[in-house]
Amino acid sequence: MLELLLPPPVDPLWDLTEAYGADARPERLNLVLGVYRDQTGGTPVMAAVREAEIRLAERSASKEYRGLSGNAGFNRAMLSLVLGSGGAAERAVAVQTVAGSGALRLLADLICRTRPGTTVWISDPAYVNHRPILEAAGLTVRTYGWLDAEGRFDTAGMLRDLGQARRDDVVLLQGCCHNPTGVDPSAQDWEAVAELAERAGWVPFVDLAYHGLGDGLESDLAATRLLAERVPEMLVAISCSKNFGLYSDRTGCAVVLGASRQSLRHVETALQNAARTLYSMPPEHGAAVVTAILEDDGLRALWRAELDGMRARIEDNRKGLTSELTALGWDAQADVLARQKGMFSMLPLTPRQMLRLRSGFAIYGTTAGRINIAGIPTDRIPCLAQGVAAVLGEGAE
Repeated sequence: MLELLLPPPVDPLWDLTEAYGADARPERLNLVLGVYRDQTGGTPVMAAVREAEIRLAERSASKEYRGLSGNAGFNRAMLSLVLGSGGAAERAVAVQTVAGSGALRLLADLICRTRPGTTVWISDPAYVNHRPILEAAGLTVRTYGWLDAEGRFDTAGMLRDLGQARRDDVVLLQGCCHNPTGVDPSAQDWEAVAELAERAGWVPFVDLAYHGLGDGLESDLAATRLLAERVPEMLVAISCSKNFGLYSDRTGCAVVLGASRQSLRHVETALQNAARTLYSMPPEHGAAVVTAILEDDGLRALWRAELDGMRARIEDNRKGLTSELTALGWDAQADVLARQKGMFSMLPLTPRQMLRLRSGFAIYGTTAGRINIAGIPTDRIPCLAQGVAAVLGEGAE
């Protein structure tokens, strides 16, 4: 049997991470994976998370199965956090998942079980795992434009492409801090997207992985809440990996909004059935931690303060990099980076230049130009800028 297995494609991010691990150069810099790092390059456990874990350990709750929907308190907390106190949460159902990727796959399975062969539109470029997850669930994938030639959000191009989406198609949208580009629509752009969804009848599918790390938690959730108010049906995949620092605890949530509570009568069971065949039920620890934080005023305030601090450091890193590039004479390229937000930035480099950045300067990013701006140790920002400037200079010769 195994002799019949053809060579499968490797995951590009983890392949690069393995290459970084095998690189013996002490100055090497890993900017591949989306992990927040502090000024020294470490990935800290948030103080709110640590305190919640201590309280949970002291309580010594049972390790008994929670059920196919996971932690019910966590699911309620996610609905309240993401959708707010308005009416949208009252016509929504949520189940805990194995992180954001698990939520994406669970919702993709729901789409396929409801309407096999549905077309799902994703941005171009898109998060590297969007297409594989959707196609693995049996869905058809098409793309819509995201950036113009100057690296700005392409409002006209996106609306033109999505003008081809048919009623009952699904459109996957990143709610904030677009991965990989770091370029988001404006509030006016989101209004235009919501109006088009209302008029055309396609279903928004919002991927929320970085809320709190762009313009602040409430601002980063504004687009999702706007869409929830305007459309009868919507899907939301939520990750707690980045904004709670629960990367290895794999904590996420799948949310489905319907036109009414009656329209949701079969949704939770369908999601449970899909989960049962994929992983049965999600891990408890991360969900219990998040629930403890969001249900306690003191821990919630501590978490919000830490999240704001993380966002400020990301902004400082981006400002530092753009300032260094400007000082080295690359003003236009610095301006492109300055308009981006969130954990990731797209360097204005070609795939060949990114390979040169890796081979010549031990700086690891994706061949498409994406780097984890949140992963740069403070003292390495000048080195990164000098490497980028050098490969830009080589290309200009």
